[in-house]
Amino acid sequence: MYPICIASLLSLSSLTGTLAYEWPKYSLYSVNPLIGSAGPEPNLSGGMIPSVAPPFGSTRWVAQNQNSYVSATPFNYTESYMNNGTIHGFMGTRQPAIWMGESAWAAIVPGISSGSEGDIKAGFEERGLPKAAGTEKFGVGLYSVELAIPDSGGSTVHVSMSASSRVGHFLFTFNQGSESEYQPYIFLPTTRAATIFHNPNIFDITYPNGTVHIFPLTSEICGSNTEMQDFILAPNSIKDAANHFTGWYCAIFDTSFNDTGYGVTVGSGDSTMRTEWADSGSGEELGAYARFRFPSSSGTQNNIVTVNVRIATSLISMEQARYNLNANSTNEFGSFNVQETQSATENAWAEKVGRFQVETDGSSDSEEKLAVFLTGVFHAMQYPYEVHEPIPTSLNAQQYYSAYDNAVHEGESYSGYSIWDTYRAEWGLLILLAPERIPGMVRSMLQDYEEGGWLPMWKNIIETNIMVGTHADSLLAEAVLKGFGAGSTEENGLQTTFTTDELTTMWKATWKDASVPPMDDLSVVYSDREEDVDYEVRAGLSTFFEQYATGQGWVANDIHSESVSRTLDYAYDDHAVAVLSTLIPLEIVQENTPKLDEIATEFYANKNASNGYNVTTLLNDRSMANPWTVWNATASSPAVITGGEDIKGFVQAREQNGDWAATTDGFTEGDRWVYSFAYVHDVAELVTRRGGNESFVKSLNEFYDGGWVDFTNEPAHHTPYLYALAGAASYTQERVREIAKSNYNNTPNGLSGNEDCGQMSAWYVFSAMGFYPVNPVSGVYVVGSPFFSSLTVSMPVPPFITPSHSSITSNPYYNSTTNSFDLRISAPGAETKPYVKSLKVNGRVIADGEEPLISHEEIRFGGLIEFEMSDQVENWGGGRGAWVETTSDAGNSSTTYSFSEQSYSSTVP
Repeated sequence: MYPICIASLLSLSSLTGTLAYEWPKYSLYSVNPLIGSAGPEPNLSGGMIPSVAPPFGSTRWVAQNQNSYVSATPFNYTESYMNNGTIHGFMGTRQPAIWMGESAWAAIVPGISSGSEGDIKAGFEERGLPKAAGTEKFGVGLYSVELAIPDSGGSTVHVSMSASSRVGHFLFTFNQGSESEYQPYIFLPTTRAATIFHNPNIFDITYPNGTVHIFPLTSEICGSNTEMQDFILAPNSIKDAANHFTGWYCAIFDTSFNDTGYGVTVGSGDSTMRTEWADSGSGEELGAYARFRFPSSSGTQNNIVTVNVRIATSLISMEQARYNLNANSTNEFGSFNVQETQSATENAWAEKVGRFQVETDGSSDSEEKLAVFLTGVFHAMQYPYEVHEPIPTSLNAQQYYSAYDNAVHEGESYSGYSIWDTYRAEWGLLILLAPERIPGMVRSMLQDYEEGGWLPMWKNIIETNIMVGTHADSLLAEAVLKGFGAGSTEENGLQTTFTTDELTTMWKATWKDASVPPMDDLSVVYSDREEDVDYEVRAGLSTFFEQYATGQGWVANDIHSESVSRTLDYAYDDHAVAVLSTLIPLEIVQENTPKLDEIATEFYANKNASNGYNVTTLLNDRSMANPWTVWNATASSPAVITGGEDIKGFVQAREQNGDWAATTDGFTEGDRWVYSFAYVHDVAELVTRRGGNESFVKSLNEFYDGGWVDFTNEPAHHTPYLYALAGAASYTQERVREIAKSNYNNTPNGLSGNEDCGQMSAWYVFSAMGFYPVNPVSGVYVVGSPFFSSLTVSMPVPPFITPSHSSITSNPYYNSTTNSFDLRISAPGAETKPYVKSLKVNGRVIADGEEPLISHEEIRFGGLIEFEMSDQVENWGGGRGAWVETTSDAGNSSTTYSFSEQSYSSTVP
């Protein structure tokens, strides 16, 4: 057996003066930052970059080999780059995903000029430097490379790069070639020609403005730029405020350039204008530089100059950027030792990745799975990212700039909320692995509501209206469901996470999502990336109310795009808000639910009268009724796999008058096949409408083997687990393994689809542990097939737990050394045995006839999950083609199995 994390150390915390656990870094060696960094085009790319920054870092620093804009990240790994790559500088990026835009980036570029006042290569193409073969190294806390500098007498520069959340740290080691007249410089590009993407396929070039200020006496260069590529998507009601957006940087050098030279550039390429010894500038395509000199006494080869540079970023001001250079929260402490920054960042990653202790059988296949798994943790813990900054006058207090109202506020704030993707599993993983972040992330969403009027859908500095549904409703409900809420007291060892005012805001925001349509809802299409509209939120909610057509309940296809996806997503969001309504204090709900009677009257008008209603029953009834209005029971598709027997019952778009639309209309990143399985909160009814367990499983087999599945997009992520909810768990076990093998690997092409802010990786992490949250607000996980023989995850104690809570005082799975809850997953032989023969959770046997579910309550404080694995199909969970039938005779239940004649073959990885 090969344990991945086997050691632990205790060290004295320099900040608190108390003993703090030092998580082992051994696991970081298995992380491959290049996974998902390659692809010939955006939809065939993982969309990740091999950046250095701590978890949830505000700015990620990466070697730049291409210009970044919507559909292109700053770095893309290709075969040509591997063999003969060129680096054009090092970029501090806030681009959260490949289909989102850049905002207020920073960058730094080394170079060598001919003479003490030679040319500065300011243009992107001209400043590219070729890598020296075999010198590039990627790590979670340090990137390094040796670059050759053309036309400089053989000069080179070695670069070491690390970063804290708001500060990039560089060590440049210039090595002079054979000709002594060449001298080094460091260039800081500040504004550029920015590429703006307009749907469907239009790219415009814009020229953001900026400023630079050079302070030679203190060896600092500071600057600003106004670039926000997704500004074109800002809702109309906040666009004026967002128009003031500006980002700053401030770089400090450990080597003086007061006497060696500095200046400002404007333009690029042959049109570059350089002003030597200028200490400020403004405009488009702007940059600043500092010159250095090799020691004149040598003038020969191996003459070396080293320059440390730390560059801080801020969304508040130049002064704040300067403060961020030295704030303790950056883990920099003013040091020019890049190894200290590296160590602090690696410690931060060890606190997340090092929480997993994994034992494998040592095979090459299992070691590849381990690399994908731990890299998945690395990916998932990058999102959403911090945009708050320390307040100079207040110890440990934070502030943030909001582009929603162009103001600075106290508190924490986050950006990069790709919620349509991440509500599925990424958020659930954050609750397990980063509970200390959840209160700040929730408050960030509530602040967005207070400053802009709505909860975020896809926040990239500002709301962008991308994707459909108001799934922040799900995030809030899941967080409160899993402990972050109210109703707790010190007496029982729990403490309230949110104030009464915050809980009131939470309810007002989610009820508004469920009850208030967007502006001009009956006339604006709200298509994908539609510009010059207001908040999209639940576009089509007016007809979803059944207000404008008798018996309606669907989003009308002739009014809104993606109408089927919207109908189904809104139903799930109603379900999430209904769950939240049972968790928020009753008096808050009762006092802050306007329009309830009006909406209920509209909803129940053409249905059997509800036996009394409140907001919970209304939302539950709506969530169960409305999604079936787009279910066409007569629609069918010829089945290839099941011998030609048609699959019957599919979702289909409907016009406002009730007519069925084309079968291809109405979908978001999917089609009618995948969305016909998108009833995660009502799977039992879905199985019934597909003809029962056996027919439902056949339809799932057709979905997979008939070529309909597309796992690169998130609507398919839960589908392999639906088998287990229809009494055919062995199919789930096989499909999960197949998906993992075909969509993930330990190469730059190791993600079949865009990472989408952690969701692709969260699917893998949960699946490797052996369970997955099909319905995120249900509080249960569906069992799959664990990938490793043994896995222990040390989950942080959530902030709502006090030392007097029973989970601390009398819990065998509480680890006082790490202050964690240890969840142990035992599955001997899982690497080669995909099938589950038996399962126990904390001693509770999940028998063959039971649903294969694990509750969050069973694992939230750690626990022991014991799988007995098999290399053959087993009846546990229903088995292959076995569907459970339970009969009762005189109060005694018995379980029998009926087996289908269906044949099925599969190669199980």
